[in-house]
Amino acid sequence: MSFNSQIQAVAYCRTPYKQKFGIPRQPGLVSAARGFVELAPPFNQIDAVRGLEQYSHLWLLFCFHENLAAGWKTTVRPPRLGGNEKLGVFATRSTFRPNGIGQSVVKLHAVHNHNGKVSLEISGMDLLDGTPIIDIKPYIPFSDAIANAQGGIAQEAPVLANVYFNEQAKSQLEQYQNNPAYPRLQALIEGVLAQDPRPAYKKAKEDPKLYQVALYDLDILWIVTAAGIEVIELRASTIGQKLTSQAHD
Repeated sequence: MSFNSQIQAVAYCRTPYKQKFGIPRQPGLVSAARGFVELAPPFNQIDAVRGLEQYSHLWLLFCFHENLAAGWKTTVRPPRLGGNEKLGVFATRSTFRPNGIGQSVVKLHAVHNHNGKVSLEISGMDLLDGTPIIDIKPYIPFSDAIANAQGGIAQEAPVLANVYFNEQAKSQLEQYQNNPAYPRLQALIEGVLAQDPRPAYKKAKEDPKLYQVALYDLDILWIVTAAGIEVIELRASTIGQKLTSQAHD
């Protein structure tokens, strides 16, 4: 059985995450991540979100827009299992899905209506900047939070790595700390890197390779040492600058 209903984006999410590498694998893991859900025409009306401010959290249904061309498979290799064991796609939260639809719960901080543009200020998202949002629903605690639910391979929260800054990175961080374009920058960097974005089989291992994640319009460069994850440099990102420019065109 098929249907011909067309799905369109009702909004687009603006986040610090400018590339897929480094994005938390689940929502809520990095509470320092702040962003906005910007409603798109013809849904860009304050009446469409009337009463939404009474809720503390929202469900966002979205499209894995950068993965659609890659298609999907019946089985995937979850990062939790080190990429060595296969599970059915419907037994995972893989981004490569038949219809490319995902869902995330985020914290709602405020509803803004400025110059005819309606946006929702949120945090804790796990979404790439520019992600199309196909629906917004309020989170209902008594029905959406199920006590004693079983989480399968993801029952426990991930183990966090120690994150520290070398002297150069500390000095560079100080230059950005009071800039409103980089809200809670240190906490964001620490939260993202504490998840250790590397493949699961590399975790808990020293690694001299230089890694990079793009947050806002910055490249965060880091390595893995015996003491944890060392941030060694913050610098302007060509990835972040390009996407930020596109977002404002």
